[in-house]
Amino acid sequence: MVTGNLVWAGPKLCRNWAGPLDPHAGVLPQLRRESLRLLARAAETMAEPPASACPAELDLARARCRALHDRLAASPALPRHPALRSLLRLVAAELRFLTSPDPATARPLSSNLPHLGALHRLLTHPAVRSPSRLTPLPGVDFACAFRSRPAWVLLSGRNPSGLRWAPRQGLRPRVAAVLDSARSAPPATRPEKLLLAFARGVGADIVRGLTDEFGALEIDLLAEFVGDTEEDGWVSVSFHPDEEMRSFRAFEIDIVDGGGEALSPPPPQDVNLDVGSEDTLEGCFGDFLGKMRMDSMELVNLDTTALVAIVSGISNGGVGKLMSAPEAETRGRFKCNYKFVMDQAQSELQYPIFVELGKAVDGKKCIICETVSSEFTEIASMCGGPEEKARASQLLKKLIIVSDSPSPRMMDLPTTRKLAMKNKVVFGTGDHWRAPTLTANMGFVRAVSQSGMPLLTIEHKPRALIGL
Repeated sequence: MVTGNLVWAGPKLCRNWAGPLDPHAGVLPQLRRESLRLLARAAETMAEPPASACPAELDLARARCRALHDRLAASPALPRHPALRSLLRLVAAELRFLTSPDPATARPLSSNLPHLGALHRLLTHPAVRSPSRLTPLPGVDFACAFRSRPAWVLLSGRNPSGLRWAPRQGLRPRVAAVLDSARSAPPATRPEKLLLAFARGVGADIVRGLTDEFGALEIDLLAEFVGDTEEDGWVSVSFHPDEEMRSFRAFEIDIVDGGGEALSPPPPQDVNLDVGSEDTLEGCFGDFLGKMRMDSMELVNLDTTALVAIVSGISNGGVGKLMSAPEAETRGRFKCNYKFVMDQAQSELQYPIFVELGKAVDGKKCIICETVSSEFTEIASMCGGPEEKARASQLLKKLIIVSDSPSPRMMDLPTTRKLAMKNKVVFGTGDHWRAPTLTANMGFVRAVSQSGMPLLTIEHKPRALIGL
């Protein structure tokens, strides 16, 4: 009697059969039949669906995904925030997957939700401004202005135990490739820093690799949530929208030499207000000027649209007089601009512009470049009424006039109809001083964004001079 305990089944030897071999039937046919039987059993096993995630785990993921979707959809920044719009589409796709009749999810649940949630927290961080669309380049999650510096962002929402440093699929080659791309990028899109954020923490081996090989420095993402020390010694802390930012660890790698240097703000100028025009400082206009701080280290750059909006009669209580005038008189006065002016008047009744303008300049030093100064002076003298001219004179005394000094990266952009040279000089000067530009010129802002260059700007609603 011959017995066997090895059966050939495909590429492997199976030890599942140890029955006697019938010497009369022949060994090979019996082995072939047993092999086919084992292969059939293996195919049935492979065809079985994986163990599905427990209902509680799946319900929790659905609830979190739906909450994230609703929060994104209700965000007031969504219309002008391409990264948030892209993220909303990704979250909607994830929600469709999780709520499908048979998500075929394995246990543990495999979902992109941790990464999408981390993206949302980072995109809405106070230090992240003007983010680009998601994944503008291979290996880069998004580009932005981080703490007033152009930066590329790499984000990980994975469990730290699943991250590796050295292998081919590890973090090191990805960081090295992104750094090479950043250093070879044209000036317009070249970042000054690479920001690496780990939403769930990071292991000691990766921290050691980042610091030793790339000179990375760990930074505190909670700094923007900590306020000034109060009189009784307490420090105000304000976390929003959630406290999961506590688990983040972030690192910066310098790409451009000197990218971390802070520019000294322009020196303050003496302000001598005319006694005879003090009445122009009453009301919202006076309150607005009082928010500026000549000694502040934080700057904001104002373009011509912002200056016009500040002194406009529409912004300073002239709406009632404008709307009480006979329509024929108003139409004859503004001609083809009639609807434009009346729409601004209606907007002012609903959303007084000094509310948003005041927030933009509160506690900051306001600068304008020489181009804006000359253009605004000419517009005010030609189109402004007596009160608008008086306010223009008082406003200019509260501003720091700097020379036209556009940044190299702004000047690297091609000059086109949408990217006019004058606007490149105005916005580029703000970029040189690392100051956001307060503007209603959103056509230029969109054109810059489409070029892939993150630019610090603060949008305001337009207001026109109405001759009051």
